Amino acid sequence: MKEQKYTITNDTGIHARPATQLVNKAGQFSSEVTLEYNGKSVNLKSIMGVMSLGVGKDAEVTIKIEGSDEEEAMQAVDEVVKEGLGQ
Repeated sequence: MKEQKYTITNDTGIHARPATQLVNKAGQFSSEVTLEYNGKSVNLKSIMGVMSLGVGKDAEVTIKIEGSDEEEAMQAVDEVVKEGLGQ
């Protein structure tokens, strides 16, 4: 299992556009990908799940990936986060 913590620095948090980018990227892999925030965990392949968390600016989130292509999936999701959401 791969796990990475991020601080969301985007002024609008994880709103519709970045949520869609994350969901699309996670959906390219067979591994299970979850997003954790504020004690809740959702499937990162579900746009409704991601949007339901209401992740705002300066939020700390954790992405966990488990499966046969977890290494590649983590690298790809990490790039999406770092390019548009935070560090």
